[in-house]
Amino acid sequence: MLPDLGRRAMMRNALLAALAGALPLGKTAVAFAQNSGEHIPGARDFDFFIGAWRVRHRRLKRRLAGSDEWQRFDGTCHVRSLLDGLANIDDSFVDLPGGAYRGIGLRAYDPDTRHWADWWLDGRRPHKIDVPVIGTFADGMGTFLSDDTFEGRPIKVRGRFSQITSASLQWEQAYSADGGRTWETNWVMRYSRIA
Repeated sequence: MLPDLGRRAMMRNALLAALAGALPLGKTAVAFAQNSGEHIPGARDFDFFIGAWRVRHRRLKRRLAGSDEWQRFDGTCHVRSLLDGLANIDDSFVDLPGGAYRGIGLRAYDPDTRHWADWWLDGRRPHKIDVPVIGTFADGMGTFLSDDTFEGRPIKVRGRFSQITSASLQWEQAYSADGGRTWETNWVMRYSRIA
């Protein structure tokens, strides 16, 4: 068995290689990462998300500015499992007013900490992947947190998956500029399954 650091590095490299298309997805990538999600507690938390979705977006026009003006727009999201359930990736189309774009969401599970990491890669800035939010699922809700910056100032970011059924779910993002004492929800996405 590999030391923890070596196993994590191999898993990270397998995820990046699969994302880049250098490794075929499925059992080969799983063997490379030396893990399987079949019997690891928490490794199947995102199984509900696999499939194709229609997405209704509601986003604050200005964040952390006391705004209550929301933009509404549509999109789609296609999610597939990687590494035998230890990771998943989505291809999202966002029909944002002023210009549609695509992005990639990548999530990976660490069996040692029993936490998921959730990254976002915006197609408009393909060389900058966002700081991952890290979290777990409890009582039907997934809560993910990170420290980041917004307009040059430090913030906390919270992402939540909730209201999860076989046909729908909700994701929302919130920012805190005061260390997590108060939160401003700035983006809500309602997913409806199409396949």
